[in-house]
Amino acid sequence: MTILITAGPTREAIDPVRFLTNRSSGKMGYAIADAAAEAGHRVILISGPTQIDVPHRVDYIPVESTQEMFEAVQHWIKKADVAIFAAAVADYRPAAVPDQKIKKTGDTMTLELVRNPDILGSARKEFGFHGALIGFAAETENLEDNARGKLQRKGCDLVIANDVARQDIGFDSNDNEILLVYPEHTEPLEKHSKEHLGQIILEKSMALAPHD
Repeated sequence: MTILITAGPTREAIDPVRFLTNRSSGKMGYAIADAAAEAGHRVILISGPTQIDVPHRVDYIPVESTQEMFEAVQHWIKKADVAIFAAAVADYRPAAVPDQKIKKTGDTMTLELVRNPDILGSARKEFGFHGALIGFAAETENLEDNARGKLQRKGCDLVIANDVARQDIGFDSNDNEILLVYPEHTEPLEKHSKEHLGQIILEKSMALAPHD
């Protein structure tokens, strides 16, 4: 099967030398991509900037901004049977990006932000994707409720939720502890390495894939 995976953070330029981003390391998405490639699937990995070596035997599509990731997903998702959106994309970007570095001129500076396109929310209606759709929910509160809301709003078959307020899991960590939130039930997975959880997420995602 062909599996599309997004991973890592995105960067939104403020000026030629500064950008907005988040703490995502990309480790979870890369672990899933590695597991999928090892299992013999075709993997399309669309990734924001990370410090991780690209897994062997994947089609690697590097991007930087959320808009670039949106366009890459729009192009490549047509080839996928399963789409796993593990990237932590920026919801907003600066409304204007000057050609030159912004100089320090006062005690405060106001930065106007505009909404970025919704990649996961576009998969079904705008991109016409009919395969298994798996989203991620990085939350700091109401973990299951927020994940289930995302699942329903965006037409997912599964949302993987984790608590990024905890220091021992999630962003920057080699471990994670997640909830698998399905339309009708929730399955918790205890704390483990992201490599181990990547294997499980792959298996759960493949079980949702359409079969001829």
